[in-house]
Amino acid sequence: MPDAPAGEPVHPASAVTPGNDVPAEAWSGVHRGPLRPGEWVRLVDQKGRRHNICLEEGKRFFTNRGHLEHDELIGRDEGFTVMSSAGGQYLVFRPLLSEFVVSMPRGAAVVYPKDAAQIVAMADIFPGATVVEAGVGSGALTCSLLRAVGPHGTVLSFERREEFADVARRNVTQFFGGQHPAWELVAGDLAEALPADGRGADRVILDMLAPWECIDAVADALLPGGIVCAYVATTTQLSRVVETLRAHGGFTEPQPWETLVRDWHVEGLAVRPGHKMIGHTAFLVTARRMSPGEKPPAKKRRPAPGAYGADYGGPRPADLPPQVVEEPFDQ
Repeated sequence: MPDAPAGEPVHPASAVTPGNDVPAEAWSGVHRGPLRPGEWVRLVDQKGRRHNICLEEGKRFFTNRGHLEHDELIGRDEGFTVMSSAGGQYLVFRPLLSEFVVSMPRGAAVVYPKDAAQIVAMADIFPGATVVEAGVGSGALTCSLLRAVGPHGTVLSFERREEFADVARRNVTQFFGGQHPAWELVAGDLAEALPADGRGADRVILDMLAPWECIDAVADALLPGGIVCAYVATTTQLSRVVETLRAHGGFTEPQPWETLVRDWHVEGLAVRPGHKMIGHTAFLVTARRMSPGEKPPAKKRRPAPGAYGADYGGPRPADLPPQVVEEPFDQ
């Protein structure tokens, strides 16, 4: 590679020539080079308001600050500022996956990027993996799973509601620019359809109202060492799925957690937490599948008094006595 002119840094990306797009067979949903008709772009104004538009030759985009000609955007490299007819300034980029999923049309609520990132990392989604997903919702998590497994993996999504499946199908197809070869969308209940499918899975992601109802089917489908990850919204759901995994006996000790994201305001000496944050969205629970017939070591547990007392009616860990009697309260 020739030396860069004095004072100019050498970037690894300099090996990428202008117009050298990401290979279509990568199915990344990402493009390089000049903007072209049919692509989606994200416009952000001076107040941070966002607009996603699909570029079409000869078309106009109207805002409260005048209009923009699509032809003024087509053919330019992303990362520029454009002026509307009434003097409004707009930053122009292709949308990131994290930006696409929070603004795409919704049937069901979407899995937010902070949780999708945790699922991909902590459930160890890898290229070539076979991942089962239930339900598909609006397709937000599906996009992250498909990008992680790549075209040589498989994402098998189960969705009971056809209207949600239709929304997810449109969103995923829009992001990837076509029908992703690794994706199979099945209309049906995982608890019934997964055993009938008969395939083994490396990972199972459960984003549904009652994931504990599917644990037996998940255990039969998961390969030894595979991971189940449940995404639930409430503490009652969290308790039920954790205790069901414990009571099953064929999984390692479940690991529950949540993530909170807080931005910061930084201007000179004014450095402080932002006034807004993405707080609770959901709880995540992961556990690994033991080899058939094998059980994890008994956990040395000391439950809090009353944790599994007379008022508790959920699944019970197998290593606990039938009933834990509460100590009488000392007057």
